[in-house]
Amino acid sequence: MSISTQGSPFQKVLIANRGEIACRIIRTLRKLGYTSVAVYSEADANAPHVRMADEAVCIGAAPVSESYLNVSAILQAAKKTGADAVHPGYGFLSENAAFNRACVAEGLVFIGPSAEAIEAMGDKAVAKRRMINAGVPTVPGYQDEQQSDACLMKEAATVGFPLLVKAVAGGGGRGMRLVHEHSQLAEAISSARRESASSFGDDHLMLERFIECGRHIEIQIFADAHGNVVHLGERDCSAQRRRQKVIEEAPSPIVDLAMREAMGRDAVAAALAVNYCGAGTVEFIVDQNGKHYFLEMNTRLQVEHPVTEMITGYDLVEWQLLVAAGKKLPVQQQQIQFNGHAIEARLYAEDPYQGFAPQTGRILYWRPETKLESGQRIDDGISEQGVVSPFYDPMLAKLIVHGIDRDDAIRRLAKLLASTPLFGLRNNSRFLHDLIQHDAFRHAQMDTAMLDRWLDADEPIMQAPVAPTTAWVLAAAVFAGQPCWRSASVAEFELALHCDDGISQKLRIRKTANAVFVVHQQQSFCVRILSAENNCLHYEIDGVQAQMIFMQQAKQLHIAMQASVFVFSESNPLALANDAEKSAHLFAPLAGRVTQIAVAVGDQVSVGQGLICLEAMKMEIWVKARAVGRVRAINTLLDNQVEANALLIEFEEIPTEAS
Repeated sequence: MSISTQGSPFQKVLIANRGEIACRIIRTLRKLGYTSVAVYSEADANAPHVRMADEAVCIGAAPVSESYLNVSAILQAAKKTGADAVHPGYGFLSENAAFNRACVAEGLVFIGPSAEAIEAMGDKAVAKRRMINAGVPTVPGYQDEQQSDACLMKEAATVGFPLLVKAVAGGGGRGMRLVHEHSQLAEAISSARRESASSFGDDHLMLERFIECGRHIEIQIFADAHGNVVHLGERDCSAQRRRQKVIEEAPSPIVDLAMREAMGRDAVAAALAVNYCGAGTVEFIVDQNGKHYFLEMNTRLQVEHPVTEMITGYDLVEWQLLVAAGKKLPVQQQQIQFNGHAIEARLYAEDPYQGFAPQTGRILYWRPETKLESGQRIDDGISEQGVVSPFYDPMLAKLIVHGIDRDDAIRRLAKLLASTPLFGLRNNSRFLHDLIQHDAFRHAQMDTAMLDRWLDADEPIMQAPVAPTTAWVLAAAVFAGQPCWRSASVAEFELALHCDDGISQKLRIRKTANAVFVVHQQQSFCVRILSAENNCLHYEIDGVQAQMIFMQQAKQLHIAMQASVFVFSESNPLALANDAEKSAHLFAPLAGRVTQIAVAVGDQVSVGQGLICLEAMKMEIWVKARAVGRVRAINTLLDNQVEANALLIEFEEIPTEAS
């Protein structure tokens, strides 16, 4: 299906967003002949969405409050460029009714639902009350307007534990806390309020009974201004970490035809209850008995919309433009068909094996377009030499595949993850690769809390990758051929290598005219480097040829193997500072904003005590003490923006009392 821009009430669309969703919207605008306008913060001046758009306007400094949440700056950019429509993407101002009204007041077409529908569904508490009135099944909880901590603490006892503390304006897992017992409630309320205010500018909360071992199933709906409402099937988003989706797929492996029809009816009823127009997603939680309950409605496009596009063949952004132009939906419910199976994996700048700590830094290598095959799609908003900053969400890209069935899709996604490495900063690619091949995922047993149970277990189920023998041998062969302190005439020597997984090893090297012989853990390998061009290393080990993606940067060798990236270097001959010296200082593990300082000069601290809280990429990360000591100096202030590795706190030893 393709639409014509002729007769459309708008011709130039400003995208009030950034990253992969801005790029994705621009692609459809370009396809349909619309002119695109990007907005960007100072931190995003060289971002891909800026280069892709026909025009672009800087709207402020890096913090979202000064740029992507700056309504007046966005409206001024529309006026300056002559844009006559605004697409909000998702996140930021996409579910902000005031922004919607401000756009309309300026004569701009808002590509999304009405402000009234956003208000009705954007406030999760109000939405839940409306659904109860509409006869849509909902989860028991508290969603009234009284917001004092005392009231929430009291109502929690009625709701019962475990329960969720949720931001009423929330989305994407932000401002949401799972509470297992009453003693955890006060901190959960305080933390959820802070995160909600930071992410959405609203600190109102609600309580909801937590459905244990529940499945997160959502229905994509679409409505036009002519009274037509359809659903485009379900997506299963049960693979979540701390309420944040990790893997999404369509259709759900646990939903049969009768269940799909029932959930579809309720989703359409939810849309009709608020006179909805545009794209929306009705989210349900499904209990162990297969009963579904309304959670919330997202009045925007979802991050995971590509899996629906893959199984239906429809471009949902195209539909948004169509509906915003006042036209009818192109199909009726009975015409919608589903083909095959699609899965999406979210690539994040985070270290899954160090508490999922957000990562910042420069991207050294990212070339997904060179590896895409039929049935594969990558939506991204990053590029080589771009910098991942601490100001925005850590999602870098979405890897999506379509297969004839679920097993086919899993195999295709595993291959895509393995063949699309990102060099320069740690990410969750290997974690995703292992997750989709785990028995629990393969057998469709994932519930919304399963990943959290795994991660909280004494023995982690998802183990950090360790560089395989082949990686060590190839790294040794490459370093052996590099000019260094060794004389070129030296044919046999010992090579000390270090891998960023924390392991160092010594390997024996013997060079000949045609090959390098590497002895690793008492086993000898004959290695020939056949070619090394365009970041592709063509090699032969013991007569078997293969290829891999690699990069040498600043005396480091990056090797992509088994959906992981291993970084090798020759071991530093200088000794590291001793443990006592390292424990005397507390450094920032990443760049971020200081939101809490929980100690003062002179305080005694214990191992594991939370000392400073940093906010980065919309997450709160506590920096904890690694040893017993007394605070000698605090080198930062509340609300400071600190760089990675910045010295935060200095300690002094606690004198031992004389016996």
